[in-house]
Amino acid sequence: MSKAPSLGNSIRALYGALTPGRRFELIIVAALLVAGVGIGGHIYGRQLARGDTQERDTAIIELRADVQKLDTQINEQNGELAALQTKLTSVQALLNAIMPSENTYNILPNQSLIVGDGHLTVGLIGPPTNDGIKINVNGKQQSAAAGDVIRLTPDSSTACKLQIVSFDMFKAVVTASCASPKTP
Repeated sequence: MSKAPSLGNSIRALYGALTPGRRFELIIVAALLVAGVGIGGHIYGRQLARGDTQERDTAIIELRADVQKLDTQINEQNGELAALQTKLTSVQALLNAIMPSENTYNILPNQSLIVGDGHLTVGLIGPPTNDGIKINVNGKQQSAAAGDVIRLTPDSSTACKLQIVSFDMFKAVVTASCASPKTP
C-alpha cells in the first residue's frame, strides 16, 4: 500500500517545481490577494459604518423632534398649573372670606348661624350701626361693640364665649367657642 501524499508535501513539491521567476510572481499574486481582501474588507466595513451612522443621525433627528414636543407639553402644563394655582388662591380667598379661620364666622344682617359646636345660635339683627351691632344669642337680644366678649352657659356642663371681632355696614365677624368646664 502506498501512502497518500500529505498537503504540506504537495505544496512543497509544487513550490519546488516553480522556477525562481515563477516563485516571485506567486509571492506578488499572494500579496496582491491579501491586499485586495484587506482593502475590500475595509471598504465593506466603512459601508456598514455609514449605514449605522445614517440610522444614528435619523434617530437623533427623531429624538430632537420628540424633545421639542415634550418641551411644548411641559410649557403648556406649566401654564395650566399656574392658572390652576391662581384659581386655587382665589377660591381659598373666597373660602377665607366665608369662614376666615376656625371658630370665626361672618354673619350678614338678618342672618343666623349655629356656632360653638352646635351650642349657640347667633343672629345679626338688622345692619350694623357706626358704634355697635344688635345680636341675638340663643334667643336673647344684646347690643355689642367690637372687642366685646359675651360669656354664656347654654347648659350646666358647657361654657361658651362669643367675641365680636369686627363689623362694618355689611357683616359682623365673631368668634365662638364652647368647652366643658374643667373640674378640679
